[in-house]
Amino acid sequence: MVPVAHASQAKPVTRFLTSPREAAISTGTTGRTALVGGGAAGIGFAVAARLAPTHRVVIAGRRREQLEKAAAALRERTGADVGTLITDIAAPDAAGALDAMTAGYGPPDVLVMNAGGPPPGRILEVTDDAWRDAAELLLLGPLRLARHALPGMAGRGFGRLVFVTSTAVRQPQPDLALSVVLRAAVTAAAKLLSHEYAAHGVTVNCVAPGATDTARRREILTSRAARTRRPVTELDAEDTRACPAGRPGTPDEIAAAVAFLASADAGYVNGTVLTVDGGRTETF
Repeated sequence: MVPVAHASQAKPVTRFLTSPREAAISTGTTGRTALVGGGAAGIGFAVAARLAPTHRVVIAGRRREQLEKAAAALRERTGADVGTLITDIAAPDAAGALDAMTAGYGPPDVLVMNAGGPPPGRILEVTDDAWRDAAELLLLGPLRLARHALPGMAGRGFGRLVFVTSTAVRQPQPDLALSVVLRAAVTAAAKLLSHEYAAHGVTVNCVAPGATDTARRREILTSRAARTRRPVTELDAEDTRACPAGRPGTPDEIAAAVAFLASADAGYVNGTVLTVDGGRTETF
């Protein structure tokens, strides 16, 4: 979910739900409700595919057409009903979109905070406006949603909040300054949130992907190629060699980690960062 303007300029959130709660239940999916950000593609789509067989899944994003296509593909793949929620997480009233979701599918029991990465750039090249936009997307918007959703989860005795961050938080990459700084703040916020309702069955964790075969990785490599005047294929090979696994991860491998943290089996895993990077991060 990527902001198109500074949050102060954002238009009111438009909300659409593809089907009512009854349609989701009629498919036989009677598990908990999961809201997955950025569900139209990449890691978000893979997370939705993992959760759909056992959850009432709603995928969220800004572009209705892309979300509808993704939901149709997920329905065909999983046989489950999948809804869409059109919202811009960076908009000031985005948290209110949860009310629209609740009306159609019930309140979220699982909330996966997965937002598109901000533009690449080195730390002194990033403008003030870019910092503000990225902060709304990666930090302030997700915190508004958490503030809205966590008390209800606690009241029901179960909740899972999973932030999809990046291994760049632990091993910073100079040309990803916005992601490094703000996702580090998200990681700290997740740790604080994990204390709030832990005694009520609610957990808050992060999944930190390394290099993953997504459009985001291709965008980063293309940006580096333009800055260094080196071929993308050369940078791709160099990046791949730096990973002990010898390859980038797949979105489904990241989704498997998210699905675990979203499950009842992870009830005693709280306030941690699960790194999924093929062994690349050098810190313990």
